[in-house]
Amino acid sequence: MLADLHRHLDGSLRPATLAELAAAHGVDLPPDIRFTPGMGLGDALARFRITLACLQTPEAVARVADEICQDAAADGVGTLEIRFAPQLHGGASMAGIVDAALEGAAGRAGIILCVLYGDAPELAEALVDLARPRRGVVGLDLAGGPSPSHAFGMLDYAEAFATARTVGLGRTVHAGEGRPPAEIRLAIDRLHAQRIGHGVSLLEDPALTEQVARQEVVIEACPTSNVHTGVIPRLGAHPLKRWLAAGVRACVCTDNTLLSDVTASQELGRISKALALSAAEHDAVLAHGHAGAFRR
Repeated sequence: MLADLHRHLDGSLRPATLAELAAAHGVDLPPDIRFTPGMGLGDALARFRITLACLQTPEAVARVADEICQDAAADGVGTLEIRFAPQLHGGASMAGIVDAALEGAAGRAGIILCVLYGDAPELAEALVDLARPRRGVVGLDLAGGPSPSHAFGMLDYAEAFATARTVGLGRTVHAGEGRPPAEIRLAIDRLHAQRIGHGVSLLEDPALTEQVARQEVVIEACPTSNVHTGVIPRLGAHPLKRWLAAGVRACVCTDNTLLSDVTASQELGRISKALALSAAEHDAVLAHGHAGAFRR
């Protein structure tokens, strides 16, 4: 069975569902919404404005969460986590949106709530408060990417992530996605991250690589997405195989099944072929994914 620990709800709609919701909400869709190689993180993040415009009711959120779980199961995914930022959805309170995602997932996937780089720290704390009584919410994520225009940076979320740790929520952070490895170190040391999303720059710091391996931090690799954002030039340049050789626990994830036009089985198959992963390395990737899942 496969594991997918890094799948964004608003990037993983079925194409037919997106078309139906867009028509219902009067949203104009581009001829092709999918990411393209080398487009850059900024342009990639901009595509979410289109999908989010179609996800402004709790009913739409519940439907997409349900369909993601159906599609993952059909693809052989046995361990699934879906992440999203409820503050970006309308039609109900944040609590109502979170409950809609939980209703759609119906226990088939853990839900991770995302605070976005640049959000007010109070919002991160509110997400932890929402998660605390909801057992189906398994983690807190810092998602998106930092910008010089942001009033708040990673360390401004340290208190919320510390509270998440205290109440038993998993912690993951988008870090090192084409940015210096020092960002990964801050996420681990100051935000108590147990997992790192992307983490492509990790090997640039040997001491940090050793720390990640020693502390059993799991790296959520999203190779196809990394090609699209230009973080790596091609799948064969992804550091996954070198991570494994260094003792780093890494799993392979889709990031966004719609926008990157990839399933979990395709993602693992493609990167296994591109890097010539051995059977042992392939099995290790699967094992790290299952073992790294957040549980409450």
